[in-house]
Amino acid sequence: MSSVAVQTRLTPEQYLILERKAATKSEYLSGERIAMPGASREHNLITGNILTNLNNRLVNRECEVYASDMRVRTHQPPSYIYPDVTVVCDEPRFEDDEFDTLLNPTVVVEVLSPSTEAYDRNEKFARYKQLTSLQEYLLVSQDRVCVEHYLRREPQWVWSEFRLLEQVLPLVSIRCELPLHAIYRRVRFDA
Repeated sequence: MSSVAVQTRLTPEQYLILERKAATKSEYLSGERIAMPGASREHNLITGNILTNLNNRLVNRECEVYASDMRVRTHQPPSYIYPDVTVVCDEPRFEDDEFDTLLNPTVVVEVLSPSTEAYDRNEKFARYKQLTSLQEYLLVSQDRVCVEHYLRREPQWVWSEFRLLEQVLPLVSIRCELPLHAIYRRVRFDA
């Protein structure tokens, strides 16, 4: 007689208990844990470049820049997501006393990977949009120079695209700029 595995849906509380003990990261969507894939060299370089540049540009401001281990919680349905880079310029609010789940990001950055690009563009962005604190969303390509910038302008999001290393990306909500040459520092693209 064969046995059939039954998929068990988790509550947000169950997910947090498991996630805080886990050796690897997973996101939580619609009651399910979704394993996070590893990242390429280019992905890591771009993420590090953005994190470093934002930290340097915001050093004298009341902003905090977080790496990819800071979870963000969205609400309907409850989700826990790990952005590649997160900035908060208000007083950071956390879900509980563990201070590992941010509730009020101002800027979220996702570096696109072939395996997660559709998810980052669609489902993740739809969930991030629920957060009234979120003012800007960046999608950064790792295989070519391309940064897509979404700026909240109620009642919609305004899209712009940057494709040249000489361009400078304005981050309006946190009053700073990111040159594309800094984002893509040391990244090599296939011919």
